[in-house]
Amino acid sequence: MSQSTGLTTISEEDIARHQAVAQSMVSRVVVMVAQEGGSTTPLAGTNRRFVSTVSTRGMRQTREVELGQTIQAVRANDPMLSIPQHTLLFRTRRGISVALAVAEMFARQTDLESLQSRNAGAPLQGVEAERFKRLLSASAYVAAFTLAAYILQTVDGESEPANDTKEPDFQFDTPQDALKSIIAALDQAIAGAPDEIAMISRARALAREAIEGLISRRGRFDALSAFAQSHLRLESDNFTLDGFDVAPGQRRKPLVMSFKKPGEIIGNHLAKHQAMRLSRMVMAYDFDRQLNPFVELGGFLFTFIGDGAPGTGKTILIQMLAGLINEYCEIAGYPFHYENFGVDQISSYQGKSGQNCKAFVDNVLNPRAIGFGTIDDIDQVAAKRSDDRASAGQQEVTAVLMESFAGASTVVRGNCSFGMFSNYPENVDDALRQRAGARWLVDGPQSLDDYIDIFALLAGKNHSIPLGQHDLFASQEIKQAVARSYDGHDRPQEEGLLSVWERFEKEHGKVKTIADIGAYLHRIKLAEPRFTGRAIKNITDAIKMRAMDIDLPDAWFETPEAFMHKPYDDKIAMISELRKPFTIEMVLQEINRYADSEFRYTDRSDASAVDDIIRRERQRERAIRDIETLKRDGRWQP
Repeated sequence: MSQSTGLTTISEEDIARHQAVAQSMVSRVVVMVAQEGGSTTPLAGTNRRFVSTVSTRGMRQTREVELGQTIQAVRANDPMLSIPQHTLLFRTRRGISVALAVAEMFARQTDLESLQSRNAGAPLQGVEAERFKRLLSASAYVAAFTLAAYILQTVDGESEPANDTKEPDFQFDTPQDALKSIIAALDQAIAGAPDEIAMISRARALAREAIEGLISRRGRFDALSAFAQSHLRLESDNFTLDGFDVAPGQRRKPLVMSFKKPGEIIGNHLAKHQAMRLSRMVMAYDFDRQLNPFVELGGFLFTFIGDGAPGTGKTILIQMLAGLINEYCEIAGYPFHYENFGVDQISSYQGKSGQNCKAFVDNVLNPRAIGFGTIDDIDQVAAKRSDDRASAGQQEVTAVLMESFAGASTVVRGNCSFGMFSNYPENVDDALRQRAGARWLVDGPQSLDDYIDIFALLAGKNHSIPLGQHDLFASQEIKQAVARSYDGHDRPQEEGLLSVWERFEKEHGKVKTIADIGAYLHRIKLAEPRFTGRAIKNITDAIKMRAMDIDLPDAWFETPEAFMHKPYDDKIAMISELRKPFTIEMVLQEINRYADSEFRYTDRSDASAVDDIIRRERQRERAIRDIETLKRDGRWQP
């Protein structure tokens, strides 16, 4: 196991070597337990117990633990183990094998292995003996942490008692001693469980209690820094250890969502096209390098914002993108995590909303999975910093998202993407909105053909109504539709930007050089102050994405070996062969697309403000008339 931050796979051969030891541990182990200070012998004729003048607290005695028998006793009337019983016994035995294998990896990672071999020949002395003892205790800590994490991740259960279990009496002399202490605590926790549900719940609660106890003791052990930076993965068991950053929790349940196919979306051609491109881009991620070639070559879409009126298809677009990524991940055998952050995670407790949002971002950013995160109705979830009516929770979310999407500590690996969606993007904080690398206008069906196609699609086939003179779905052919959509941005579409464009062309002529492009961008800045340096970066990123707007062949995604499982250098070479240079026409289209959205947001915001002023003035005039009426009737009380 290397000290890099890459993913390390635990081999089955290493685990199998420890199976015999693990089997003996779940069958029978002898552990040392602390004696209670009081006597259990009652005094004759009284209800009191004898209290010795000699304290026995701290003294230890042996106890035999037969975990297999304790599990069997949960259903004592049946000699055959039930599925939950067998699962707990098997997972505990397997977890012990994994924990011993991880302890061995830790020994190789540090110089514990060499110290062990030298100590076997002749006992170490002095400083070396002290270091050997410390490293051995650290390996015992690692083994205990691994077993507790393994049980918690691989034994599924719905609930865990809060205060039913006691923390294990940890022994850190050797990895075997540490594992025995957890086995003894597990045996004690499940003893007397009334049924399998309670047994599993107690086992999971004990594992979580053990993890919390271990984390609280972490400072007592040195040489753990290398392990803290390690990322271990056991594919066959869906088991992951991410150092000590987060206590491992319950395994993620399979994604349940109503996926949509691209053919089920009518209109929204550019947004659909870019979503399809993004779903394949993210699958180029290399788990060994923890980097995506599209991040290095340019064009990877880390954040985007989709805006459109209600009912234009934002939700179905999310379902399509998540469905495509999920399908590719199933082919490649990669873990996929989708998560949505919504208004239900805004809390009234100070700081809790920010914590929820940070957990959401960290879950999606996890470099050991392909991730897709959405923030639906972001105008309700994250507030403008100038909005004094917004809750503290909304302001916390805004701050977390701004730092996560383009903060000083943001690292884009290319394994995930975040989408923000809103019906009213003008209500989103300007700085947060500009952190979106792309703008997807989700305007739904637009043309006559679109409306015929969408009705025919939704009506289904349970009718005999003739189609008429129409080539069904011909206008939805993605290449032609996207070309038409891009061509529509050869000139600006928003009135404010169009006037800037016409004035510039009248004074300078056609845009032909980089100097002309810079002058046009400067004119836009003078007309729209929100058009900052970040806007230029987003535009150049979009231009690079257009250069990487290549058709990754379908054959690359039909089998894992064709592309997704290839080494990083092979992936980058395959992609580089397909990339193309960008042209002045592409540049102007992307400038106009992005600037149009800024002018559109400004116009909506200004129109909304004007409507508010008009409404207040009408209310004021009505109030004046009502007051005059009350005065005339003598009912006015100043």
